[in-house]
Amino acid sequence: MKRMVRTLAVAVASCVLMAGCAGGGTTDPASTPAPAGDAEGALVIYSGRSEKLVSPVLEQLEQAIGRDVEVQYAGTAELAAKLMEEGNRSPADVYFSQDAGALGALKKADMLATLDPATVEGVVPAFVDGDRKWVATSGRARVVAYNPEKAPAGADLKTVDDLLKPEFKGQIGYAPTNASFQSFVTALRVAKGEDGAKKWLEDFKALEPRSYANNNAALEAVERGEVGLGLINHYYWHKFAEGKNPDEVKSKLTYFPASDPAGLINVAGAAALESSKRPESAQKAVAFLVSPAAQEYFAKDTAEYPVRADVKPSFDLAPLDLSAASNIDLNDLDSLDKTQAMLQAVGMI
Repeated sequence: MKRMVRTLAVAVASCVLMAGCAGGGTTDPASTPAPAGDAEGALVIYSGRSEKLVSPVLEQLEQAIGRDVEVQYAGTAELAAKLMEEGNRSPADVYFSQDAGALGALKKADMLATLDPATVEGVVPAFVDGDRKWVATSGRARVVAYNPEKAPAGADLKTVDDLLKPEFKGQIGYAPTNASFQSFVTALRVAKGEDGAKKWLEDFKALEPRSYANNNAALEAVERGEVGLGLINHYYWHKFAEGKNPDEVKSKLTYFPASDPAGLINVAGAAALESSKRPESAQKAVAFLVSPAAQEYFAKDTAEYPVRADVKPSFDLAPLDLSAASNIDLNDLDSLDKTQAMLQAVGMI
């Protein structure tokens, strides 16, 4: 697989532009004619999901759609901003997002094409945008990892407000700069309003939570007993516990109701861009990301929730209450700038 690195002057620094040349199989994408209505050249994907995580499945995608694929990796929000700046001049055909908020922002800017019914066939309806402007490719739940020896009350948490108990002072680890935590705060703003969310954050900060660089670091702190609780996504714990004996894992998980901001069910997702010069191939690419083959990858390799009913989680994941999750429209998680401004105002980032 050939790869080259370049620096973007606006919005993105040190992004990787990968010219996909997947091996395996007998199809040579370069020798396959472009579908009728598609321009020549490689299909371009802007991916907010990391190269380490999704490059294997994108290599499969290249073979599946029968044409070259180029992937530009950067942060989800950075690439959304880049698409907004580029507008109809963008070379991108598909946007692969780490979270729903960026998809919601691009939808509101009328930058996403309507997905064909066949593109999302087989996907659980709750994972498809109501206007078919994007589709989830995997799901994740916000959870609390708790150390029973350090914070046994972690097993009894029911709502986001339970995290504000005085007994948890100095006992909570979190990653304030992480996109998943900021999506949670955005959901908090949707659920409680601006004043209610700010008050919650101020009360949370008064408990002197410990800041970590990412979810893995917060989980490791719970394992060490450095803190009693860690605010993370479910799959970090399951990947950590994979292959270990039960007595090697000191932490346990508490799931919140999906309708509660602390139990936010967020998604990674994909969309075909309205400005795509290769619209047929873009639809095929999105369809592959929700195909059984790709869903098996996400279920097994990333411990995320698959979005198809005919693909089951490969880990012992708690069932998702998708009806409750609909109380928070994932398109409403698009106001990341306001969330970051609030976090700055209360001194958390």
